[in-house]
Amino acid sequence: MDELELVQAAQQGDQGAFARLVEANQGKIYSLCYRMTGNSEDAADLTQEAFLNAWRGLGSFGGQAAFSTWLYRLAANACIDFLRREKRRGALSMTLEEDGEEEHQADLPDERWSPERELDRKELRNAVQEGLLALSPEHRQVLLLRETEGLSYQEIGLHLDLEEGTVKSRIARARLALKEFLVKSGNFSLPPPSK
Repeated sequence: MDELELVQAAQQGDQGAFARLVEANQGKIYSLCYRMTGNSEDAADLTQEAFLNAWRGLGSFGGQAAFSTWLYRLAANACIDFLRREKRRGALSMTLEEDGEEEHQADLPDERWSPERELDRKELRNAVQEGLLALSPEHRQVLLLRETEGLSYQEIGLHLDLEEGTVKSRIARARLALKEFLVKSGNFSLPPPSK
């Protein structure tokens, strides 16, 4: 199947066709996101966001441009939105003025990207990924829609044709199962019991 046939099949709900589109484009999309953010973790998250947006918006894709071009635009927009959010978050001024001297920027080490913290984040990210894979598909699906997509319980119910109570129950069970997995793997510790 060529790209257009895969897109048409995916628009009819063929998840396998969409998976083939993802495989064909994920390297280019990840590369774009990495170049835009300079961070592998953010690039991976934004690549996933671009593909999720593509899946959601597949019905509106009209084929005026190639699917890969449309996907590239979705990824670029996701990166731009991300960078804007990060810029707003990091707007803290670190300007110093010493005894009438001219103002200058403080030289403070950026501990966020130290090798130790990066290793800790990578280990936790891998453990969470393993934990997600250990969940049933139903639990993994609702948890990802809630936590990574930020959908409300009602929106998840509409997307999956489930009652809102069922969505809440599955999310609660998924969170508990993931927490138990992380505790057993040593990547999460429970708070000490209260007295």
